[in-house]
Amino acid sequence: MKKIFYFLFFCTILFTVNSCFKIDDTAAPDKVLAGSVVDSTSGLPIQTEQGNGIRIKLDELSWSANPIPTYFWVKQDGTFNDTKIFAGRYRVTPIDGPFVPLIQLNSNGDTISNRSKILEINGTMKLNFTVEPFLKVEWVSDPVVNSDSTVSVQIKFSRGTTNPAYQFNVTDAYLFVSENSYVGNNNFDVRYSIQVSYSGTTGNALLGQTIAIKTKKMPGNRTYYIRVGARTADNVQKRYNYTDIKTVSIH
Repeated sequence: MKKIFYFLFFCTILFTVNSCFKIDDTAAPDKVLAGSVVDSTSGLPIQTEQGNGIRIKLDELSWSANPIPTYFWVKQDGTFNDTKIFAGRYRVTPIDGPFVPLIQLNSNGDTISNRSKILEINGTMKLNFTVEPFLKVEWVSDPVVNSDSTVSVQIKFSRGTTNPAYQFNVTDAYLFVSENSYVGNNNFDVRYSIQVSYSGTTGNALLGQTIAIKTKKMPGNRTYYIRVGARTADNVQKRYNYTDIKTVSIH
């Protein structure tokens, strides 16, 4: 009797150990979704922030009409490239950017516009979205390094959309400075950067006009990365639309 008991006990332990070390033979995700979020005012990928700007929302529709979404970040230059996606049917939507939402709802929560895209991902898929930015922010001229180790810039901002529902008041323009190339609202040196704030409709009166901003004095023998962001009171994200990045050297 004891031998039977020990035999059954041994079999139970062996089964438990084998279960704990069961091999997961599910293939790792290796499909690719790449592309750009394109600024309608320039035809170029929209400028954003690295790791805290636009996100791509993925809803896998292969198994459910209401799946739990997954997300990944758009790069600073407006491109994206996720190489770890399972094969399947997806709804793809850029979100959280300073642009007219691709999915719009009315006051009752009903969808009135939907420009997300549904596609099968099985291999490498390339996909571009064109968005209307709240503001178009552009350099008027190249930055100028002054004799007192400051940098002067000239920029202008204008409406990026004709949709009046998304023409919010302009709240500020920010000259961001960093010794890191990922310069922006999530990565700048407050010692040298300058913010110009506007109240009410004051900023709206400057739409299309040349605006001059100057950095604070910066230490020499260094290279700095600068760009200007401007934003509106969009009531949701309040994120910046940006110029591209310029490099300056202080000697």
